[in-house]
Amino acid sequence: MKGVVILGQGELEIREFPDPEPGPDEIVITMKASGMCGTDLHHLREPCRRTEDKIFIEGHEPCGVVSAVGEAVHPQEASVGDRVMIHHYDGCRVCQYCRSGWTQLCPNAKVIYGGPNGHGAHAQFMKVPAHTAIQMPDGLSFKAGAAISCGAGTAYGAVKRVDLCGDDTVAIFGQGPVGLAATIFAKEFGARVIALDIGEERLQMAKNFGADFTVNPLQEDPVEAIRALTIRGEGATKSIECSSNPDARRQAIQCVKRWGTACMVGAYGDISFSTQEIIQLQKTVLGSLTFSKNMMDDCAQWVVQRGIDLEKLFTHEFRLDQAHEAYELFDQQKIGKGVFVFD
Repeated sequence: MKGVVILGQGELEIREFPDPEPGPDEIVITMKASGMCGTDLHHLREPCRRTEDKIFIEGHEPCGVVSAVGEAVHPQEASVGDRVMIHHYDGCRVCQYCRSGWTQLCPNAKVIYGGPNGHGAHAQFMKVPAHTAIQMPDGLSFKAGAAISCGAGTAYGAVKRVDLCGDDTVAIFGQGPVGLAATIFAKEFGARVIALDIGEERLQMAKNFGADFTVNPLQEDPVEAIRALTIRGEGATKSIECSSNPDARRQAIQCVKRWGTACMVGAYGDISFSTQEIIQLQKTVLGSLTFSKNMMDDCAQWVVQRGIDLEKLFTHEFRLDQAHEAYELFDQQKIGKGVFVFD
């Protein structure tokens, strides 16, 4: 089979790999859709070229059809022909985090598929432990399933983390794939949404997806703009930061009112803020790391029940042999969210 590997320093290759065979507790899925994520772009931009022992097939937004199962896999876990999304983590399987479905928090033997130590989804086939498979509800497309497998699922996790309600005003910093999904979901929860980004095209997408207001931090002070859009100028009740930009993270805290909650979702970079602001104004700062297996299932069911069109997050489709073109455009920020599709 063919698979895309990212070497760092802007380099990637399409390599040949043996077709995978499942171990006793594993399954093989035939890929149908594999989303491109900002984390993949971070791998591409790494300053150091990866050594051969650290090169794995990229892609951690997997969605496809089960094509082979190991002898120890129970039919209720997975059967040939099942349509599945993949929770792209494995762990020791016995710690409290693995048992609760939060495998990504495993302190003992964590594997991240499509990341630093496990083959991912930018390939024709993908082998994973059977417990990582999440059955797709009828009505959910493969591309929507791929979106939920990381970016949109992460947005759902953040919206749930801040306990978003219909009477909230939420400021969402960064309208990339995660931020746009958060905008879609926040509107579905009934909240009033202020979308922020420095790109006018992304702000227009946010408006098309239901944002009540848009703010470009390059054109106006975002904190003051958010306050001006809220009752008595007090600020938003919640904020969700999806850009990893240090200034945006600080502003996401500053823009919420007294007793407000700011949630940090962007996976890279540091954060600095005034502890006096947190203490004196009784603000809460949270982190949100992707989602549990159960939450991934909940998100998929909810998206279908609400009739939410997640496919609109994708602006471009590619075949696997177009990987160089796809990532070149992604790196230059000439596309929104991209997805590899398979026959």
